[in-house]
Amino acid sequence: MFKYLLLGVLSAAALTAAVPASAPVYGLVLHGGAGVIRPETLPPGQEAQYRAKLQEALDAGYAVLEGGGSSVEAVIAVITILEDSPLFNAGKGAVFNADGICELDASIMDGRNLAAGAIAGVQHVRNPILLARAVMEKSEHVMLTGAGAEAFAKQQGFELVPNEYFHTELRRQQLEKVRKRETTPAKASAAILRPTDEKHGTVGCVALDRAGNLAAGTSTGGMTNKKFGRVGDSPIIGAGTYASNATCAISATGWGEYFIRLGVARDIAAQMEYRGTPLAEAAAATIAKVGQLGGDGGVICLDRAGNIAMPFNTVGMYRAFRLSNGETAVKIGR
Repeated sequence: MFKYLLLGVLSAAALTAAVPASAPVYGLVLHGGAGVIRPETLPPGQEAQYRAKLQEALDAGYAVLEGGGSSVEAVIAVITILEDSPLFNAGKGAVFNADGICELDASIMDGRNLAAGAIAGVQHVRNPILLARAVMEKSEHVMLTGAGAEAFAKQQGFELVPNEYFHTELRRQQLEKVRKRETTPAKASAAILRPTDEKHGTVGCVALDRAGNLAAGTSTGGMTNKKFGRVGDSPIIGAGTYASNATCAISATGWGEYFIRLGVARDIAAQMEYRGTPLAEAAAATIAKVGQLGGDGGVICLDRAGNIAMPFNTVGMYRAFRLSNGETAVKIGR
């Protein structure tokens, strides 16, 4: 009898060993800005261009994760592609400030150890997200700005480009449109209250790697016709970017002044940390606060379990995601 019992135990053990444990989910989410975006109102062929570029960036980031790369490396892979595209307000194609110059901001955060790096107001760095990473990994600081950031870039061997590299005719037309509105008395006060009705084109990515580490990054050209060295939320850790393995990774896009005032990215993570609020609920509650205050925009969020949240209070948001469980999508409108 004992022999048969032993055989039964051994058989059960062998069966259990033959059933593989479910592999942890890994993947990423990205955005290309939120605002007045309706697929049906885009110029002919432009929706396809946006979708193709979002897909290209998504595939590049996922390939990094699939190959065992880190979440930080995946975020970099995604954002550099979007910065190099004139379709978005980051890197090539960034909007003009009031002086007709492109000023660029970016930040990145590693959820594994809460390391972070950010740069603001640079005018000659081709891929701002790469400089933000250098600040995180090769300096004792978190944020560098303007000429100081570019001096650091030179020290680190970055090739600087003329500001004209970032210029596009579309952004020039948008600047002239906003300038004209500012000089029209009937529209001037409205222009001050709502600086631009153009869609926001900030780009960002959040990623979860095979090791369970989260990361987030954001890059932007800021707001059309911005003045006086204005800096938005994108380079501010806890406002436009945040990542912690204990909670989630977040990248924001929208009207930066409101995201700064509410500390949007950290607010989402704090709800999870202090209250145990689920990711989707926390993200929706924070975006609701943005709307109640008068701001607009959205966030992309990813937690360590592979849960995704992408709430926004605008007409549309360029966004895409892909997880190792097979879930994937590229979206623009609601």
